[in-house]
Amino acid sequence: MTATTGTGPLRGVRVVELAGIGPGPYAAMLLADLGADVVRVDRPGGAGIGIDPAYDLTNRNKRSVLVDLKADDGPATVLDLAERADILIEGYRPGVAERLGVGPRECLARNPRLVYGRMTGWGQDGPLAPRAGHDITYIALTGTLSMIGEPGGPPTVPANLLGDYAGGSLYLVVGVLAALHHARAEGGTGQVVDAAITDGAAHLATMIHGMLAAGAWQDRRGANLLDGSCPFYGTYETSDGGHMAVGALEQRFFDEFARLLGLDADTAAARHDPARWDELRSAVAARFRTRTRAEWTALFEDTDACVAPVLSLREAPGHPHLAARSTFTAHGGVIQPAPAPRFSATPGSVRRPPARPGADADEVARDWDVPSVHPTPRRPS
Repeated sequence: MTATTGTGPLRGVRVVELAGIGPGPYAAMLLADLGADVVRVDRPGGAGIGIDPAYDLTNRNKRSVLVDLKADDGPATVLDLAERADILIEGYRPGVAERLGVGPRECLARNPRLVYGRMTGWGQDGPLAPRAGHDITYIALTGTLSMIGEPGGPPTVPANLLGDYAGGSLYLVVGVLAALHHARAEGGTGQVVDAAITDGAAHLATMIHGMLAAGAWQDRRGANLLDGSCPFYGTYETSDGGHMAVGALEQRFFDEFARLLGLDADTAAARHDPARWDELRSAVAARFRTRTRAEWTALFEDTDACVAPVLSLREAPGHPHLAARSTFTAHGGVIQPAPAPRFSATPGSVRRPPARPGADADEVARDWDVPSVHPTPRRPS
């Protein structure tokens, strides 16, 4: 397999990823999906994620080399790669890259137009910057976790999607691409992009903070239009134990929802009186319990009632709409989400399976003209 770059809009962009776990690899995958040539610098012994590298889909469309940054020649090899790159991504704690000799000062000295992307939970400065953390602790501190869950119950953990990937990876990608645009402009230079999950997770709630200031959002769970307390914006169990998601916020959508669900006019009118929302919720829940998920899906799918079945991860690829759009794709025998978003002239694609640590050293040494990339790292004797 010799393809090094795709046909996406980032074709020709070279990215060095210093191996880590979570949001850094996902951000590098996004860039690779869009056509960038991503070389992942893996460490001997792996990153410790505990997953078979063949199934770590966040490493698809990349190539991997092994470099021991604690060896005498390790930092020099990374600097050789950085000299030829447009973007470098690292996810170490603040100060670690500097101690290893591959921090921004060293890399930008070799390549003044390099975009140096730093992915952390707490950011490069502040009292918590040197401390360990994970998605759940980052979103907890920003207030975003406090919004999710049932009233009177504990906050509900949204996997690691809200912090790591939404507040972390996506902001890092926006940041490095914006910085790359600047670097390539006349008179532009490289720079450091400090992407902190806490900053991104807080930023995601911008609209909610505006509503809070306006008195349109209560600072507690289960008391607001979009947090599950509203009876026409939530989930309901069906007779077979499945669930349906309802998002009939606008009046015209709610009218169609109420008609198809079979609510009488007086019960439907409770929409306008929050004091009657418990009554409306009970009526909606009772109706949904009278049919199976498949039956409700068939009733609502060709309407504007804003109702959809809650599908599992294994069920989702088979949904007719997602199948028609090829939202999921099969590559190397693994069903996985296809690259997003879509581009009319420069579509992205899944070109390579997850990179095996060190497997692509010969290719990278040739294509990037970095002979110092060794298939097997050498430790000092």
